[in-house]
Amino acid sequence: MSKITYRWRLRERMAERGMFKTTEIIPLLTERGIELSATQAYRLVTSAPERLSMPVLAALCDALACTPNDLIEIDVVTAAGRRRTAGERLGDVAALRSTQRPRRARVDPDAT
Repeated sequence: MSKITYRWRLRERMAERGMFKTTEIIPLLTERGIELSATQAYRLVTSAPERLSMPVLAALCDALACTPNDLIEIDVVTAAGRRRTAGERLGDVAALRSTQRPRRARVDPDAT
């Protein structure tokens, strides 16, 4: 069994753009039709949200010129205790596709 955790990187993305106050995100979101109070902005910036609406996520990505992957870093801890990021798992799928091929179907012309 694997355990999936995530890290919320909004504060880091804001800092990369010279924004260090939690309220500095409010006008950027307001321009994009998202209204947040100072308290809501503080919670959004300082702690990982349990739920996040798609409009808010899209507005954050647009305002900070980033992707959801830049805001959310996913970690997977396997039963063996090995840590890996979600991006590594995609590499596993690509490797699987190149090694396993479907069997060719046989068409029996006599079957009705």
